[in-house]
Amino acid sequence: MTNTSRPIALAESLLVAITWASSFVLIKIGLKYMGPLTLAGLRYFSAFLILLPLMMRKKTLARKEVKPGDGLPLYLWGRLATIGVSAYTIGNAALFWGLKYLPATTGSFLLTLVPLFILLAGVVWLGEKPSRRQLVGIAIALAGSLLFFGPGLRVGEPLGIAIVGVGLLGFTAFGILGREVARTGEVDTLTLTAIPLGIGGGLLLVIALLLEGRPNVAIEGWSVVLFLAIINTALAYTFYNHALKVLTAVELNIILNLSPLGTAVLAWVFLGETLAAIQFVGMGVVIVGVVLVQRRDS
Repeated sequence: MTNTSRPIALAESLLVAITWASSFVLIKIGLKYMGPLTLAGLRYFSAFLILLPLMMRKKTLARKEVKPGDGLPLYLWGRLATIGVSAYTIGNAALFWGLKYLPATTGSFLLTLVPLFILLAGVVWLGEKPSRRQLVGIAIALAGSLLFFGPGLRVGEPLGIAIVGVGLLGFTAFGILGREVARTGEVDTLTLTAIPLGIGGGLLLVIALLLEGRPNVAIEGWSVVLFLAIINTALAYTFYNHALKVLTAVELNIILNLSPLGTAVLAWVFLGETLAAIQFVGMGVVIVGVVLVQRRDS
């Protein structure tokens, strides 16, 4: 890793967090025009179609140029398929479904637990052990999230929490397997981004068509889908996977804990939703925790 690669990866991660902060607002608009599974399936499969020409044009792996007739080995197809199904077919489908039974605040808070699951899985699966400083930072960031989301949390709602819990496992597998493939350099970033989107997003779209029927989407709804596909998916996931070449899974995903905070700020600015003073304190605590996690020295 070069001296400049880590700052670039941190900048990419922060850009992803800022971009994904707008996702909940855009999804809320998109749900006026189509079902949740249809919206998610169209978003991710459209992103695959956008990235496909770029991937085909590049025709490279990370370590060698692909010659005509060459392709990915079977085991890598399996990894990429698992990444896609984990993130898009399971993770996002469970999140969208669970939000039918949970308020957005509770759903956002549950997502902040993903770095904790990734921390535990990363130690076992990847052998990436955090330093003491990073462990303290993770604890501080989680405490800040609790402070921020605490005023809006509701007790109970076991069905919604159970459904989103399945999604958290999917996101954990996505983060761990994505990091495993990215750090080996066996595939380039476009391939790592596009193929899981095509497999996971395509499968989710088929499920959506079976359960929600053929969508009759107005032009406004397609505008939301295209924006989510181009900016919040194709571009953001490319930056995400590129950053995974340098950052550990937990380092990257703790930065993404800033996204729900950004969503709340956007809702405060553009939708007039209020924020309590304790929530601003929580934001500050989360930021302190995120900064500590990025300090890799023991």
